[in-house]
Amino acid sequence: MLFIGQFMRSPALVGAVAPSSRRLARAATATVPESGDPVVVELGPGTGPFTAVIQERLGGRGVHLAIEINKPMAERLAQRFPRCDVISADAVLLPELLAERGLSAADVVVSGLPWAAFSPELQRRLLNAIIRSMAPTGVFTTFAYLHALPLATARRFRRLLESVFEEVVCSRTVWRNIPPAFVYHARRPRAGAGEALAGTRDAS
Repeated sequence: MLFIGQFMRSPALVGAVAPSSRRLARAATATVPESGDPVVVELGPGTGPFTAVIQERLGGRGVHLAIEINKPMAERLAQRFPRCDVISADAVLLPELLAERGLSAADVVVSGLPWAAFSPELQRRLLNAIIRSMAPTGVFTTFAYLHALPLATARRFRRLLESVFEEVVCSRTVWRNIPPAFVYHARRPRAGAGEALAGTRDAS
């Protein structure tokens, strides 16, 4: 009910009418290491379907930051997951938020943000913040809804991902999600990608 209520208030920020399924959460968080002490950043966690799986995979190891711009959702998330550092802030501030906590870079960035609902300029600002925050061996993971693929905004975002990262791999479709979705796994930001993102507003 919290999710639906916040969607009705801010559909462009929430981006979906129902939380992601556990199957999609597993696909989106598959790159979270099951050993070591990784720094995992979650963007747009909402009510926490990805958060729960990340916490399970970490098992108390490493650092888990969850950045949620919607304050009621952030407060609920902090109550549910006390071992997660929940921050109510804009995801474009990711580099500064990491620095405030003495963290140099993120090993994994998992995004639940509604990319197709964002303007080209905001997509670039967010991706710039992400690649500035990633470790050299880091991975960026996000998902897209299958029905939205033909939309110009979705096609633009995929082209943007491929222009920013050397490797972009798509998962199989997760049919047991409402609506069906798939996951992008992106690695190795291209040389000069940050400068290009910062200096270009709309290359559509």
